[in-house]
Amino acid sequence: MNTRLLISIGIAAVLGLVALPFFTTGYVIYLVNLLLVFIVLSLGMHLVIGETGQFALSHAAFYGVGIYTAGLLNNAFHPPFILSILLGGTLAALLGIVIGWLALRMRDIYLALATFAFGEAMQWVFLNWDAVTGGPNGLRLSPAQIFGFQLVSDKHAFAFVLVLGLAFLWLTVRISRSQLGSAFRAARESETAAVAVGINVRGIKVLAFALSAFYAGAAGGMYTLFASFIHPESLGFQTTILVLTMVVVGGMGSVAGAIGGAIVFGLLSELLRQTLSFQEIIYGAILMLFMMYAPKGIFATLGGRLGLKGFSRG
Repeated sequence: MNTRLLISIGIAAVLGLVALPFFTTGYVIYLVNLLLVFIVLSLGMHLVIGETGQFALSHAAFYGVGIYTAGLLNNAFHPPFILSILLGGTLAALLGIVIGWLALRMRDIYLALATFAFGEAMQWVFLNWDAVTGGPNGLRLSPAQIFGFQLVSDKHAFAFVLVLGLAFLWLTVRISRSQLGSAFRAARESETAAVAVGINVRGIKVLAFALSAFYAGAAGGMYTLFASFIHPESLGFQTTILVLTMVVVGGMGSVAGAIGGAIVFGLLSELLRQTLSFQEIIYGAILMLFMMYAPKGIFATLGGRLGLKGFSRG
């Protein structure tokens, strides 16, 4: 019964999204594109924090790497956008491997501080490497294209963003249900027990960082499909806190939580766009309240009550 319910909800959601461009305005399509990017970002953080238990705060940096890599490739060479997205995700994953390896000896607050420092260092690079990133003036992005067809509007990009978002969702659920997902959760619950059953905990942690970074870099590439401009200030700690809030409030260790949190807080970020100075305070307050009084989050609890396998905490 629960499987049928899950399939029905999934089919209805996909059909609704496919029909969306025929009934809505350009702004609504832009907003849905942005929410799909947030979902991929949230799923990536879910892998490193929710599945593996590594409290990393470098997600915005990897997201920025993906945006600038894909954007600069589009501006200079106009390759098929799939190639730009893959290269952006791959470069972010390579950085994720380095950061993951350096962070192996760190845990909890020390890991959070180290990854936060890396994120701040990368934003400094984005702000000051004028010749490449445009520095504080930002970077204009040429329209992405595939086989000569340019994506010059949100509606043009929508189908591709939707397919990529669904692909990352499918991949995340597959990972969660696989032996790799079980190894992630074993390392999260007890490293000693994981080692005792033959799991390479060090390798698992680095792989989680790499996968998480790849998701973030690919999300950055997806953003370039419908965006025409990027400014480094949008790639700072505020973005990391926003994605962290999505995962924690949605429900750590839950795919449904990551998706639900991305939708709710993606919409909230749009509502608060004119109050940038208060956003970090609002997100921080929400994050603290949920960590203190509802640590399992909203959507993980709902998924667990519905008995949706793979959508409640593993």
